Amino acid sequence: MNRTISALTLFALFCAFPAYADYSIEGKGTWPKEWPQELEPLRESSQTFEGPLAPLLHYAIPFGNREEFEAAWPNLLKVKSQGAPIVLRHGPSFWLGKKEKAGVCVHTPPDGQKPIAASKDASGNWDKTIYLELIVDGKVVDLNRIFLPPGTPIID
Repeated sequence: MNRTISALTLFALFCAFPAYADYSIEGKGTWPKEWPQELEPLRESSQTFEGPLAPLLHYAIPFGNREEFEAAWPNLLKVKSQGAPIVLRHGPSFWLGKKEKAGVCVHTPPDGQKPIAASKDASGNWDKTIYLELIVDGKVVDLNRIFLPPGTPIID
């Protein structure tokens, strides 16, 4: 009897206080319309994460084949803030989930907050810039086949 009362009390407490997730997730890429038109076909297969702070925006774009990634790569570089880093990761990735092994996550400031165009003005606070995180698998995303801009910090 005491167990039942305890369980019901705990259940009532959990119902009274809502749980807050660190991220809200939308099942498509909601990046700005000003981004290159060549990225438009990727919206439906992408996800948008909002959070955990400020709330920052993160656009996870999976790629199933090398040709699709290599076609999108120059346009993704156009979105990146000048001098902002490219972070290299090996899958699996939180951003892409367990199924996808290769892709890009574009990290941006909160919606409505203009990103700092040059990283030197960000004083190392990359959350104020637009920077890229590459999820590398060596097949779809192959670092030997893509252009990495000179002067861009590469974080491995």
